[in-house]
Amino acid sequence: MSLKRPGRFRNSLTFRLTLWYAGIFAVSSIVAFFLFYKLITSVVQEKTDQDLSNQAGQFAAVLGERGIVAVENLALFEAQAAGEKKVFFRLLYPTGQAFSSSNMAYWEDIPIRKEAIGQLLGGAGPVIETVILTTRKDQVRILYAMIGPGVILQVGQSMESYTRIIDAFRGIFLVTMALLIGLATGVGWFMARRAASGVEAITRTAQGISGGTLERRVPVKGRGDEIDQLAMTFNQMLDRIQSLVVEIRQMGDDIAHDLKSPLTRIRGMAEIALTTGKSLTEYETMAASAIEECDRLLEIINTMLMISKTEAGVEKPSRERIDLAGLVREACELFGTTAEDRGLTLSCNVPETCVIAGDVRMIQRLLSNLLDNAIKYTSASGKVAVSLSQIEGQGVALTVKDTGSGISAGDLPRIFERFYRGDRSRSESGTGLGLSLARAIARAHGGDITVESRLGQGSVFTVTLPSSEKDAPA
Repeated sequence: MSLKRPGRFRNSLTFRLTLWYAGIFAVSSIVAFFLFYKLITSVVQEKTDQDLSNQAGQFAAVLGERGIVAVENLALFEAQAAGEKKVFFRLLYPTGQAFSSSNMAYWEDIPIRKEAIGQLLGGAGPVIETVILTTRKDQVRILYAMIGPGVILQVGQSMESYTRIIDAFRGIFLVTMALLIGLATGVGWFMARRAASGVEAITRTAQGISGGTLERRVPVKGRGDEIDQLAMTFNQMLDRIQSLVVEIRQMGDDIAHDLKSPLTRIRGMAEIALTTGKSLTEYETMAASAIEECDRLLEIINTMLMISKTEAGVEKPSRERIDLAGLVREACELFGTTAEDRGLTLSCNVPETCVIAGDVRMIQRLLSNLLDNAIKYTSASGKVAVSLSQIEGQGVALTVKDTGSGISAGDLPRIFERFYRGDRSRSESGTGLGLSLARAIARAHGGDITVESRLGQGSVFTVTLPSSEKDAPA
């Protein structure tokens, strides 16, 4: 266990974010130091070169005004004033031979470069170069300049003081860098922990849910950042999953209840036939009843499969051009006899034609379910009215209105759920799947179904569908 924990820590998001933060900070600091270092060395070199050029100009002026002896004296004076270990002067012939100089005991390692004199004589102007003394690990900046006819000045200035400053800067930078990287690591760790806390909360919630606790939710801290958005999305997904689980459990209970009754009746009839049956007629009656109950079970199962496939998009409706007005008239004619037998008035108000893109079989099933419900729950002398109209910009609206028993306010939000049946509908035959299937079919065609109802005053079901193929979903 102890061997696995360091590995998990190294693979954690917090550790990697901290490492990235500290690494980026370190690289940025090194780049900044390098640029600053180059800037300092460039400024120091430019200042040194300017000092050397000024001295060469001073020597040229003295040579022009007072002669070579004054230049020799000036070289000795300047070397003694600045320090013989800080600067030196040499006066050279164009051949490179020195004929006068300051005290060169400290600078005996400094050569006279013929190449530099050649460049100077070639008209290249003053030549400046850096010489590194390996014996003293010192750098010297040297200038060759023509200060008069046949007189070349070689002047060198030690870079020791500037080098000492740069070395001190480098040491200070390294110490400061170490402290800042440590501080950056601490700040990065804090920021990474703060950023990853939301992810850890989601992980803990997911682990709790995997243990069966669907009621848990990820806390939203209200910062409005991406972690909060992830938490809200995760919570919405959990709400949906919980509602689906509740629906599945409820549907399982309903299926068990609705399948139990037919199976119980089949078993009861078989027991009665086996214990009391004495004639072929009794056995035939039992077989016929069993077939009816089996047909009822098959109807329930087939309807459930159709609803599931339609809602999941597995069974997509065909996109044929169909005359919805003609289908409505046919449905009204088909249920007209049933309405007359129950003493109802069934009216049908539809236009001559109304073309939509859809599946004929599914639309017929939808119409049958709505008309069957309307007739079933409307008492004698009641009315059922079917109408079809075109809605500008919204497609077509199919309305089935009845003067039946109506639906209570408590049952109204749940009537489209599978197997749900209100108290008043339990006295009538049915499976509780008709309205669920009707809504699934309507939505599969890119439409929907709504209901308005008052208890004791009847109901109005309205189905909206796209009017043509271009309005229908792909």
